[in-house]
Amino acid sequence: MSSELTYGFRKTLRATVDEADARVREELKKEGFGILTEIDVKATLKQKLDVDFKPYKILGACNPPIAHRALGEDIDIGLLLPCNVVVYAGEEEGTAVVSVIDPVKQLGVAGREDMLPLAHDVQERLKRVVDEL
Repeated sequence: MSSELTYGFRKTLRATVDEADARVREELKKEGFGILTEIDVKATLKQKLDVDFKPYKILGACNPPIAHRALGEDIDIGLLLPCNVVVYAGEEEGTAVVSVIDPVKQLGVAGREDMLPLAHDVQERLKRVVDEL
């Protein structure tokens, strides 16, 4: 099942979090993205706060040629990079959820209309990732 958020795109999969993580990485790679950062929220919350939380990962996805173009236009646009992808355990047993930021909304805060074509290119790529999951 796929759905839109006001600030991104989401799909629920019949999969474990690890399976969904592997699938989303594979689809991101097909669209030219790599993972720059990875945060295991469950492990971090356990370590820092000694609280239990569901499996939840935040992946920082980056398409280097597009990021390079964006940084060439506005060096401070790095504040809005990379594109976050979250993978977490769904409410229903045996499901995982993948949510992806909408880069048009994300870059919209910069007020740079000239960068909208770049944001739309990334948006199309990320929508294909979610659709292919």
